Amino acid sequence: MDSPSSRSLRLLTLLQNGGEWTVAELAAQLDASERTVRRDASRLRDLGYDVRSRPGPGAGYRLLPSMRIPPLLLTPDEVSTIVTSLLVLEAWTPGDPAVSAARGKLEQLLPVGLRRRAAATAMSTQVLGQKSADIDWSILGILADAVATGARVRFDYRDQRGRDSARVVQPYRHVLRDRRWYLIGYDVDRADWRLFRLDRVREVLAIAGSYAPREFPSESVETWLESDFGRA
Repeated sequence: MDSPSSRSLRLLTLLQNGGEWTVAELAAQLDASERTVRRDASRLRDLGYDVRSRPGPGAGYRLLPSMRIPPLLLTPDEVSTIVTSLLVLEAWTPGDPAVSAARGKLEQLLPVGLRRRAAATAMSTQVLGQKSADIDWSILGILADAVATGARVRFDYRDQRGRDSARVVQPYRHVLRDRRWYLIGYDVDRADWRLFRLDRVREVLAIAGSYAPREFPSESVETWLESDFGRA
């Protein structure tokens, strides 16, 4: 059975297709009762979406064109959580344009009521700076895609002694540790699990194809890091 949030999301998606929908048509599309459709339409209005209704026989609903935005069915507490998380990143990576842009775009996409909650959270929250190493979000994105699809990546790496090398790695996780970002992955050429500082990684390229996942050699990332990367 659909949750109210997922069903409301489907209703909003239908209304964003344009035109007017009768309650009966929406009920058929959502496999729900007409009473449920009316309740979900009311819920969308409470979230700030301008859903207009036509009363009487053959009653229908439509969404004003000005509200053709990606559906974000979030609760006020969920908005506070997301905004606070972005504020932490802003404090820890000062001047990073991707982080500040993300919060600005989020607030633009929220309905009026949730936008007020986002603004209130930002105004009332003060995160103390704990500067961490700079992070290239495009690299993080490539690594995330590789983990999700079982792919490998190729990159240039400079170690702590200043020596450069080319690496082919099957990424497993990236972690923030002691205010630095690291990649944990299986180094294909060295046939071993390795830890790479991401600020020493350059020219990351995804390698086409997917590979069988490798079993991580420890019960958790924390245990592996504490055991000298599995060699203690």
